[in-house]
Amino acid sequence: MLSDLPIRKIIHVDMDAFYASVAQMDNPELKGKAIAVGGGGDRGVISAASYEARKFGVKSAMSGRLAIKLCPDLIFVRTDFERYKEISNRIRKIFFDYTDLVEPLSLDEAYLDVTENKIGLPSATLIAKKIRQRIFDEVGLTASAGISINKFIAKVASDYNKPNGQKTVNPEDVLQFLEDLDIRKFYGVGKVTAEKMYQKGIFTGKDLKSKSLEYLETHFGKSGKYYYYVVRGIHTSEVKPNRIRKSLAAERTFSENLSSEIFMLEKLDHIADEVAKRLAKSKVSGKTVTLKIKYSDFTLQTRSKTLPYFVSEKAIILDTAKDLLYQEKLNNSVRLLGISLSNLNTDKKALAQKIADKDKKTVSVQLKFEF
Repeated sequence: MLSDLPIRKIIHVDMDAFYASVAQMDNPELKGKAIAVGGGGDRGVISAASYEARKFGVKSAMSGRLAIKLCPDLIFVRTDFERYKEISNRIRKIFFDYTDLVEPLSLDEAYLDVTENKIGLPSATLIAKKIRQRIFDEVGLTASAGISINKFIAKVASDYNKPNGQKTVNPEDVLQFLEDLDIRKFYGVGKVTAEKMYQKGIFTGKDLKSKSLEYLETHFGKSGKYYYYVVRGIHTSEVKPNRIRKSLAAERTFSENLSSEIFMLEKLDHIADEVAKRLAKSKVSGKTVTLKIKYSDFTLQTRSKTLPYFVSEKAIILDTAKDLLYQEKLNNSVRLLGISLSNLNTDKKALAQKIADKDKKTVSVQLKFEF
């Protein structure tokens, strides 16, 4: 039962069109114009689009070629991750003025647990407003926020009044909110899963809630249990301030498709070099090397090998990636290659943190309290 669970005050802050907004802030001439970050050239893929561009159907992961057809006046700008990191760090410092329980999901979004907060304000809704106002005043960007009893509902709610808005789902409104929710808005339900649910007559949270746990596990596997509980407002994952890196990767999209492994060796050398640099910067190493291959028809394939020891040296990573490349015949010409290292030595820290978390006592809060 939802009423038996500890109720937290969770805020999900999501920056509005972050990469594009940073570009517009840094170059006032771009304000109010349709811009896309990345995507330039014949093979480019868009990383982000301004809201002006989104009106034309331009969105992230879309090819620049298609985007320019949808929006002929589209302006392409280069990505600048160092600048994004700088801005993201400034925003995070604002978060820490309110709580130490901050869990970054990416450069432009994070969860905050403000059940107990540094300013002693009982209303999570007011805290979210203060945070969004400070981001605007001190950084110059707008943010949206979702506020509710757990991470799942807060994340869904943050998308409701974008851009530059927020939505609170109070404890007593949670179940109705979830029942009314379009299945496509459930975090974790992608396009393919949504289509499968439609075929089974599941269009809203209410439809999903009518299905038994056994039914959902039969038709949706392990995810079925997740769907069963979240539609009932049950999502017990805590805000974890010390997220442990699970993998580190680098990849390259080519200007022309590559049809032979021989032509890919030089590309892999550059990618392995980048991975090694990132490992050195992060001071981590790993055991599992994964080769990512995206073919010209956009199908994706991964090949992995786990080594008996931790590695971070370019030579070993490159040799392993080469072995994986020659492991089996290519299915088609290749447009992208990537190398990632997982099973990192940080996993030991994660285990230690997990054990420590079990020793913590969860404070149960009354169901009705100020949000």
